[in-house]
Amino acid sequence: MTATTFAVRGTGSRQLAGTGTLLRFALRRDRAMIPIWVGVNALMVLSMPNTLEGLYGTAAERAGLVRQMETNASLRAMIGPVFGDSLGALTAWRAGVYAGVLAAVMSLLIVVRHTRDEEESGRQDMISAGMVGRRAPLTATLLTALVANGVLALLVAGGLAGQGTSGALALGLGIAGVGMFFATTAAIVAQFTHSARLARGLAAGLLGAAFALRAAGDSATDDGSSPLTWASPLGWLENLRPFAAERWWVLLLFAGAAVAQGAVAYGLSGRRDVGMSFLPSRPGPAEGRLGTAGALAWRLQRGSVLGWSIGFLLAGVVYGGMAEGAADLVGDNDSAREIFQRMGGRSGLTDAFLAAMVGMLGLVAALYVVASVLRLHGEETSGRAEPVLANAVGRLRWAAGHLVVAFGGSVLLMLLAGLGLAAGHGRSAGPILGACLVQLPAIWVIGGVAVLLHGVSPRSATAAWGAAGAVVLIGWIGPALDVPQTVLDVSPFGHLPKMPGGEMEWGAVSVLTGLAVVLVAGGLMGLRRRDVISS
Repeated sequence: MTATTFAVRGTGSRQLAGTGTLLRFALRRDRAMIPIWVGVNALMVLSMPNTLEGLYGTAAERAGLVRQMETNASLRAMIGPVFGDSLGALTAWRAGVYAGVLAAVMSLLIVVRHTRDEEESGRQDMISAGMVGRRAPLTATLLTALVANGVLALLVAGGLAGQGTSGALALGLGIAGVGMFFATTAAIVAQFTHSARLARGLAAGLLGAAFALRAAGDSATDDGSSPLTWASPLGWLENLRPFAAERWWVLLLFAGAAVAQGAVAYGLSGRRDVGMSFLPSRPGPAEGRLGTAGALAWRLQRGSVLGWSIGFLLAGVVYGGMAEGAADLVGDNDSAREIFQRMGGRSGLTDAFLAAMVGMLGLVAALYVVASVLRLHGEETSGRAEPVLANAVGRLRWAAGHLVVAFGGSVLLMLLAGLGLAAGHGRSAGPILGACLVQLPAIWVIGGVAVLLHGVSPRSATAAWGAAGAVVLIGWIGPALDVPQTVLDVSPFGHLPKMPGGEMEWGAVSVLTGLAVVLVAGGLMGLRRRDVISS
């Protein structure tokens, strides 16, 4: 070999120096987040065969479900087409798309956290000053995402092996493939944006666009053959067809896209300085609109509020349009009817479905509140809060601006969801808006937990995500698994009246509202008394 070859190899190894150390550090930092995301996702998938067997216990019932789905465009848009009547094929149909979405969200959060977040906080400068290669941080980040998705794939493949080894392996690899696709997508987005918040927003927007493309394609065809479906990686997961004559070559699409996007991310990262971006941030206004702490909080979070608002309005329209189709799909299936009644009450089936969808939107709104409240934590740990508090701005005024956006934004989201549901279903908006607003006390309780953790124990503030995730898991999977009522009552949403169709329960709503007030007050009291953290 020539001296030039050795020089090139040496240069390459130096650029990856420290990758192993950074990988171990990233896995240690995410030792709580990754297991939660992977565990919740795997539990959702692995619980599905037993649930479906309880709903459609005979081959005739499963075949009837497949026939109904072929003519139900609205449910195909939401869930996807079904390619077989075995329990494995129905599991891939019912859980595949949503498991892929969860894997994508997990992956983009991991990548943005260990790339743009590190640069924005200044920690990457200190790391790069050591014996760390230029390519090592991005490599370690993508390997972290690969480990998380690999574990998820193993859990899914192993847990569903009883339904068919090849189908279980295909579903596990397909879900992991979606995760790695969006991991590399987020790696590219992180090179263009100046802030982690914007990077997460843009990557999530691309995921939303992928879901919309798949939904539009699946509503048009019942076999996943639409070009719109093939334009989305979520559509690739469907067309992999686990448990239904697997198309193994579709995995090459995931691998090729991940490699190509990873190469683009590496190329872009090598062309910019640490902390810089290809899209420079715009300078803010020098005066006027940023004259108060509340105005600053609104400016920081208005993009997030807008994105969530559009999503809730569209979701309401889609769910509203599905209401009659869901009633037709359930038909005389007593087991499916019982699940809807556990989620939405014992009124008419259409009202029970709408109540269940309102409850699901309330659960998602709780995630918005946690994210918005924890913006306080991000501002504080990044050091941006200190210059604000050094002026004539008290801590409570500073926090109040963000809390108004968080709790007031949840009101806006549920109102928009109600309007969307009413428009999609074509009925009076009053009862549905009332049902959506009833969700607010439970949403505020979860937000209050986030405020309390940030105010009293800021190092543990991110544990609010664990509380929100547990509530979502109970509300989403609990009714389908027929878990005991005592478990459902752990969630504040389990105490709300099932509306529309049910009776209003002012006592429970008042207690939850009071609890939310107490939690927020406790958090603000803790914030006022403790030191401001800067790292």
